[in-house]
Amino acid sequence: MTLPPLHEDLVFHGPMSSYRADLLVRSLAPLDGAHVVDLGCGWAELLLRTVAAGATGHGIDLDADAIAHGRKLASERGLSDRVTLEAGDASTWSGSADVLIVNGSTGLWGGDPVTHTVNALEAGRRFLRPGGRLLLGEGFWEREPTPEQLAAMPVPREQYGTVADLVDLAMAHGYRLLWLSQANQDEWDEFESGHAIARERRLLTHPSDDEVRARADRQREWRLKGWRGVLGMVYLTLVVPS
Repeated sequence: MTLPPLHEDLVFHGPMSSYRADLLVRSLAPLDGAHVVDLGCGWAELLLRTVAAGATGHGIDLDADAIAHGRKLASERGLSDRVTLEAGDASTWSGSADVLIVNGSTGLWGGDPVTHTVNALEAGRRFLRPGGRLLLGEGFWEREPTPEQLAAMPVPREQYGTVADLVDLAMAHGYRLLWLSQANQDEWDEFESGHAIARERRLLTHPSDDEVRARADRQREWRLKGWRGVLGMVYLTLVVPS
């Protein structure tokens, strides 16, 4: 059974508001004439807002339906001539960019979850020109998870550290920090509810759908007994020194 796409209930595929997105786009300036690449772009809402600020863009995501929706949005906003969206494996992309966006997609290069952030930072150094900016959206522990919370979510303790740990890691890979912005609880709740609502609508009309019920119950347990108020999301705008 296929549920409706997430873009029907969410503006961003992540804990982000339009207000925060606008702040992040401004943190990437100057964007006039810049080329922005978004790896794991989903339906490319953040990329399109960056392109609208004066850039050209390229986004890649495995979800062909999300890419199709992103192309529709680009057309509606008059941006089709400045952005290309590709359905494919973002981990195989190679090239150069003025701005690289890796937002909640550090796992696209595979491997141990503990190394995902390092993979993204190393990719940025390969692809960004001197003076280029990396917009990194990554998880962190807002507070130390208890053993019970860790047992209730599919995230190993070692996968994340504090915000300070994340910034130190970026600095160790040769970046400087331009901007830092943290998702708040309202943004997290909107994101999680947007994920859940299609399943709950399905159960209202098909109460015997045990597969959807199991998925909905599992996600709710992860969220409410695991990461809510414990796992955060921070957005770092990092620059490669010239």
